[in-house]
Amino acid sequence: MLSTKQKRIIFQILPFGIVPAIFSAVHVILEKGILGNHPVYPSTGNPFDSNIFVSVVTAFVVGVIIGFLEVFYVNKWFQNRSFYQKIIFKSILYTVAIIIASAITVALGHAVNQNKSPFSSTVWNFVLSFFTNFVFWSIICYYSLAILVSLFYKEVSDNMGHAVSLNFFTGKYHQPKSEFRVFMFLDMKSSTAHAEKLGHIRYFEMLKDYYDDLSHAILKYGGEIYQYVGDEIVITWKVKKDFAKKALDCFFDMKLTLSAKDKSYLSKYGFSPKFKAGLHFGKVTTGEIGRLKKDIVFTGDTLNTTARIQSLCNQYGAELLVSEDFTNAIKSKSHYKIQSLGKVQLRGRNEGIELFRVNKTEHNNLNK
Repeated sequence: MLSTKQKRIIFQILPFGIVPAIFSAVHVILEKGILGNHPVYPSTGNPFDSNIFVSVVTAFVVGVIIGFLEVFYVNKWFQNRSFYQKIIFKSILYTVAIIIASAITVALGHAVNQNKSPFSSTVWNFVLSFFTNFVFWSIICYYSLAILVSLFYKEVSDNMGHAVSLNFFTGKYHQPKSEFRVFMFLDMKSSTAHAEKLGHIRYFEMLKDYYDDLSHAILKYGGEIYQYVGDEIVITWKVKKDFAKKALDCFFDMKLTLSAKDKSYLSKYGFSPKFKAGLHFGKVTTGEIGRLKKDIVFTGDTLNTTARIQSLCNQYGAELLVSEDFTNAIKSKSHYKIQSLGKVQLRGRNEGIELFRVNKTEHNNLNK
């Protein structure tokens, strides 16, 4: 079974295959409409192949290769660039790569057909003739546009979050829906003091590193980042199989990640960030909202309750507090130390709620 990270990688790569495949299909249909049954391109004399299947499959395969390079390699080179710079520079890079690959392919193909060396003047005169033709450059422009669209979709998805962008495109929450979700409100400890010590710019740089480090565990355990609110992150999961375990393991994995980078943070910022969190689940209403700026939002008492639970962490000296409902959903309780703190009255609620402090067992820590 594919992990959440593997699924995300596939969803990042697929648009690079799908978009060029669609462009290729449209291109072949347009050419067929213009040329009809004409066997060659009038301007070049090259044969016209109207096999839409071959064109679509070829475009898909080439697109997937570009998507693979983008996700695993090229994206890292441009991660500090602005949105438009990423799209423009990477579009140029991939277009140049396609042109070079085309030159090599045409040269080798003509060399085989003519039984000549790929480096002979006859072969490269043919390549030069092919590359100086308007038809070739019109095709390059067409497929460059397909790459640009793919990159634009990826960058928008990276900024919005892949789950959010997919929900927007599919219209899943165009009409409000009721669903059960888990929420984790995770807040940095002593953030005000750290901000005063570092200053606004350095503190913001620290937050970027902090969020980047936490994102690996969130991705690993299938969480969705709902909001960044200053130094607080709101993470959510759909209520599915083992949802409680995923949320708990995510919390402890984030904690482990930061602990492993204590020296790095101390050296760079003079302190190592720690956090506290509240966990709860329940029914929410999910839907698109806004006219000037659209967003997918969750509403309901579940979010308010989770926020109140997290706010009590300092009072109880706890790193993680969870509700009774969440505790009851934990299947393998032997993996955790769960201590009841009794019923408490949360602000804004008429009824009290039992809270629990959760830690990992020593045995489970050793296994990790």
